[in-house]
Amino acid sequence: MLTLKNVAVIGSSGGIGQAFVDVLSLQYPHAHLYPFSRTGKYQIDYASEDSIAEAAHTASNSGPLDLVIVTNGMLHSKEIMPEKSLKELSREKFHHLFEANTIVPSLIAKHFLPHLNRDNISIFAALSARVGSISDNQLGGWYAYRASKAALNMIIKNAAIEIGRRNKNAIIVGLHPGTVDTDLSRPFHKNVPMDQLLTPHQSVTKLLEVLASLTFSQSGKCFAWNGEEILP
Repeated sequence: MLTLKNVAVIGSSGGIGQAFVDVLSLQYPHAHLYPFSRTGKYQIDYASEDSIAEAAHTASNSGPLDLVIVTNGMLHSKEIMPEKSLKELSREKFHHLFEANTIVPSLIAKHFLPHLNRDNISIFAALSARVGSISDNQLGGWYAYRASKAALNMIIKNAAIEIGRRNKNAIIVGLHPGTVDTDLSRPFHKNVPMDQLLTPHQSVTKLLEVLASLTFSQSGKCFAWNGEEILP
């Protein structure tokens, strides 16, 4: 297990975010846990960089952060579904998906990374996706979502290089949670065998095991829930 005293979970009202809060609360009952969401005790406005900065200061008031988990993301909405062909592309889809999947996590990294623990191992992890891998893409489609996650993976790599120069104890990674039974992936479950569909609790438990096994040489990479490295 990791040594955790101060932990922040951003996007804690979602299925995976809430599971992180639940599992971390059980595994680390004495840690200071800050679950940020649009509603609740620790509120954050993702559209406001000032709000993101304030959240980072709030979470670090009790000491440097040992773990920051970013679970924000968007695949579809009532108005937006993943594209199957070029003719379905639109400026609006790209704006919405890049805002949720790339811009918001990047700004969270901007303000939370400086507060990572410098004396002991600290981890910043953002939920990415296997479909963000260019080399793994064999099916096509899902243009905006794939592109936004690929961009997030590049942000993670860049941040790992930069932060690694001044915080030798920091590890920054992307995480692929698998196909999880949440609102984000539910419309696509019909194509997933039941034995490959994870509950949020199962996914998060595995992801925490992955995080606990990481070394500094793996900073900047992306890993699946089963520990497999996802290539760019």
